[in-house]
Order: sequence, then structure tokens, then C-alpha cells
Amino acid sequence: MAEHRLPQRDRPWVMRTYAGHSDARRSNELYRGNLAKGQTGLSIAFDLPTQTGYDPDATLARGEVGKVGVSIAHRGDMEALFEGIPLGEMNTSMTINATAAWLLGLYVAVADEQGVDRSALKGTTQNDIIKEYLSRGTYAFPPEPSMRLIADTVAFTVNEIPSWNPINICSYHLQEAGATPVQEIAYAISNAIAVLDVVRERGEVSEEDFPRVFGRMSFFVNAGVRFIEEHAKLRAMGILWEELGRERYGVEDPKYLRMRYGVQVNSLGLTEAQPENNVPRIVLEALAVTLGRNARARAIQLPAWNEALGLPRPWDQQWSLRIQQILAEETDLLEYPDIFEGSVVMEGLVEELLEGARAEIAVVAEHGGAVTSEAVAYMKARLVESHRDRLARIEAGELKVIGQNSFTETEDSPLTVGEDGGILTPDPEVERERIEALEEWRSERDSVAVTAALEALAEAAQDPTVNLMAATIEAARAGATTGEWAATLRDVFGAYRGPTGLDGSATGGNAELLADVREQVTSVSDRIGHRIRILVAKPGLDGHSNGAEQIAVRARDVGMEVIYQGIRLTPEEIAASAVQDDVDVVGLS
Repeated sequence: MAEHRLPQRDRPWVMRTYAGHSDARRSNELYRGNLAKGQTGLSIAFDLPTQTGYDPDATLARGEVGKVGVSIAHRGDMEALFEGIPLGEMNTSMTINATAAWLLGLYVAVADEQGVDRSALKGTTQNDIIKEYLSRGTYAFPPEPSMRLIADTVAFTVNEIPSWNPINICSYHLQEAGATPVQEIAYAISNAIAVLDVVRERGEVSEEDFPRVFGRMSFFVNAGVRFIEEHAKLRAMGILWEELGRERYGVEDPKYLRMRYGVQVNSLGLTEAQPENNVPRIVLEALAVTLGRNARARAIQLPAWNEALGLPRPWDQQWSLRIQQILAEETDLLEYPDIFEGSVVMEGLVEELLEGARAEIAVVAEHGGAVTSEAVAYMKARLVESHRDRLARIEAGELKVIGQNSFTETEDSPLTVGEDGGILTPDPEVERERIEALEEWRSERDSVAVTAALEALAEAAQDPTVNLMAATIEAARAGATTGEWAATLRDVFGAYRGPTGLDGSATGGNAELLADVREQVTSVSDRIGHRIRILVAKPGLDGHSNGAEQIAVRARDVGMEVIYQGIRLTPEEIAASAVQDDVDVVGLS
């Protein structure tokens, strides 16, 4: 066989679509339909109450139940979600972080009930809390106890579910929050160091087995439309990961040293304007994670063309799945060794990224490591700055976005002219149905057993040496709810509000572009006798704060006094702040 060909064609990666909405029954129908179309793994999207530890009847959950994912409130919901889907045969990825231990506990409790051996379970919990503080906002507890929960799930899975990936170090959302390739690499690796150090310090895994911990760590990365540079980024991450394993943790087995990653390609670059242009963007971004064999993704989920507009319909998700299948089955991608090996361009790009990433990793270490409040504030501020710079380049026309700031003349798209507007709209009755179903669950369960299980969970949480997974699984088995599990731990661990990134970010912006607005702000401020005072507020559970942060930064850049308190505020809290600070304008995101 010639050196430029493989002896036999490689197997395709695991193909997923990120899916889930409304309730377990509706989502189960969607999953079974997707599997019938050739999808080879599941990627579960949960709604915001589930992600942040609230039941459907909680005040903060209003308007959010079943909207951006499936609502899972208890073991019965998890059973319904996987009805007809054998847990021992499925590879299940769960995009869940603050409540990852709980959702894993529900999954294990259902598997135990069905007689599935835990060692047969395969899948992933995202379980990456540091990036939630930096970019996505679905945290529930302060950093220290959150890292304990992560370490406990890592130790539990390594010892009892050996084929499970207990954590996806998730650089995906860092890029969505504005990270450059260097920042995405550096902050992801710094995050991984923080997690590995905590797991080692807790001592729940023996030194002899610790290389297995390193080997079960996985990444969930982003891939933008600059697909050559994006591929170089992945090769650079792989080099740094192997170095880290050998030099810091003494890992020698090549199988454990390989960086394993899944990917969803870029959503930040998807546009509402001319949304049909998103299809070629998605295809090109998929090439970034499939072209080079030595850095190819293990699992891929592609967004749908219409995700800048709203939730995708089953047909839209099928289109994204077909893109993967065509790449894997119709092209010759899987027939060759690494096509970038020996490339001067690729090697040069990788070296550039390695140099920048190593320098930024050192800066994070100087701030005490990724888990410290100082380092989190530093990284958050850099992301806000990078995102502001990206938007400024788009506004100035330096960064071309077809259909948005160039080639904007267009015909009407036939994809969006139907009655549904080209998107899926969840049934508005879902929230009422979920609350009624929750009340029924509570009325029929053994309340004495639930109370005892939650008391045992609280007792375990108060002892920092105890692994919380056993008590979590018992609470799931007894019938406790998502909100009860999280409330029990909040009572022990306390509440937390993450940094906004505004205080540490540099002021400025494009002076020429903003000059006219600055003059108008100054004129109005002179007339009212003080600088325009704006309250930028984000009500509800949605933690995607990029938009609110950029409005706040831009308002500050044009001379306004900005009050921004971060995410997850109630309307009452926002109103009280507006009165207390005597603001002139309230901006809601």
C-alpha cells in the first residue's frame, strides 16, 4: 500500500445533533427520529431551569421552561427521555454543568433500575464550571464547591463508569464569548489544569490510576469559518495537552496522552441576515475538524442553518446530519493519512499559536490559576475586550460578513416564508403542563424517603472529604427533584454571582466610529446636568451575557455612566436598582 493512502478507510466520527425541547416525551420522539435517520449518538440540550438547578414552578423559571432544551425535573422525566433507547448501547452527551452531578445521578439511577451495568454506560457530561463563570452563565454554586462536585464526578466515573467522559473542558463557549484562538487554547488548558489539580488533591483516585483520569478528560471545542487557522488551533492544543500530561502529571501511555475532543462548529458567526449563507459556513467549519487525521474530532454536532433565528425544526437538524454523512460517506476524507503533515504553512501557524498560548497560560498561572476569582476576572475581562474588538471590526467593515455588512442586496429566502417563519416554536402550554406534572410527581412519591435522602445529601455536603455522588444517586432514586437537590446544596455552599468583565476591560473602542455618538451623549448630559446614566439589566435565567456586556461596554465607550450587575436578576431587583441609582435609561437583554 502506498504511503499516501491508508490500508483501510477510517471509521467515521460519532455524529450528533444538539437537541431537546419542551418535555421528555416530545424530546424522546425527536431523538428516536434522529437515530432512525442515521445519527450515531445523542447530545442532550436541557432547558435553563434544569441547567441552573430550579424546578419548573420556581419564580426564576417563568418563561424559560422547555424553551432552549428539555425540562428534566426528576427520575421519571429521565426515564421518559430515554424510553425505547437502550442506555447500555447509546453514547449520550449531556450539555450540563452546574447540575452535572445531578443529571448523571438521574441517568445512573435509571440505568440501575433497568438492570444496565454501570460499566456499560458510555457518554459525556460537560461538567465545566469555569467556562460558565467566563461565558455561559449557568452556574449555581461558588467556585470551590463547584470544583468539588466536578472532582467527585470524575472520581466516581473513573472508578465505576470507566467508559464515561466525566468532563468536557469546553472552549466552545469561550470562542462564542469572543475568544481569539490563542485565548481559547490558553484558557481551556488552564481550566484543565485547575480540574486535574483538584482531583489529585482530593485523593479519591489513587496515584496509580491517575493517568486514567487524564485519559478520560475530553474537550469540547469550537471551529470558526477561518478553517485553516482553526485546524492549526486543534493541533496546537494536542501538542500542549501531551506536554502537560508528560511534564506535570507523569502520564506516559500514548493512549491517555491523546487529546480527545468533540465539537460543535461556530454559532457566533451564524447570521440572521441571509440565513441561507449559514449552510456553506457550517460545511467549511466542519472541514476544520475533519480534514487532518492527526487532529480529527471524535464526535461532531453541527448547528442548523436557522439557529440565529430560533430553535431548529427536525428537518433543519436532518440537514445538518446529512452534511456530516456526506462528508464521511461520499468524500474521500477518511481514506488518507494526515494531509497536513509536513506543511510549512500548518507548522508555522501551530508554532505561532503555541507561543501565544504558552504566554497566556503563564499569565493565568500568575493570577493563581484558572479557578481563582482573580484569574476568572482577568480572563472574563479579556474575553469582553476581544468580543468588542471583533464587533468593532465588523462595524468598520474590516471583517467581512456576507449578507450582514457586505453583499447585503438579496432575494427573499424561501426557507423562511412559511407560517412557522422557518423555526420551531415550543408549545406555550408546556410550562403549565410541566408544573402540573411536577405537582403530580410530588404527590405520588414517598415524601419520607425524599426528606431522608436530602438530609443525607446535606450531611455529606458539609463534610468536604465525602464524595457527593452516592448521596446524589440516592436522592435521585428516592424521587427528589432538580430544584430540591440544588436548594439543598445552596443551603450548604451558599450563593454566588460571577464577574461581569466590565471593571477589568479597557475603555476605548473605535474613536472615529464613535465620535458623533460621543458628541450627542455629551450634549444630552450637559442639558440634564449629569452624565447619562444607563442600567443594563439581564432578567431571568439566560446566562448568555455577551450582548448585554457589549451594550454596556459600548455605552461606557461613548461616555455614559453604566450600571451593570450581571445575570439572573428578577424584575423586582431590576426595578429597585433603577430607583436606587436614579438611572435615566434601562436597557433589558
